[in-house]
Amino acid sequence: LNHKKSYRLCQALDILQPQRHKRFKHPRKLPENQVITGAGQLWQMDIKYGYVAGQGRHFFVLSIIDVFTRVIVGYHRGSSCEAKHACQTLGRAMEQHCAPDSARPVIRTDNGPQFVSH
Repeated sequence: LNHKKSYRLCQALDILQPQRHKRFKHPRKLPENQVITGAGQLWQMDIKYGYVAGQGRHFFVLSIIDVFTRVIVGYHRGSSCEAKHACQTLGRAMEQHCAPDSARPVIRTDNGPQFVSH
């Protein structure tokens, strides 16, 4: 018997349990739509990787881009990209592009493994 046939037989005998739904501990907070009127209000971080054919390994590029001006404000490239690299790159970008008394930009990510807390 394959799984499809056994499912049909269980369904015919009415012995299937109702499907369980995963409950989330914390509801996901989605950002509100906000109007960006100038540079330095919203930055976006993303990680790209590629394969180095001759050496048989991968390389990573973490980039931080200003959404309003589309200018790269910080980047990291290397053979690995961990959470510490993301924090260091963001810190350097903040030092270079943000005045000490100005408002900090909102950071948007795709919630990849380097950006998610465990």
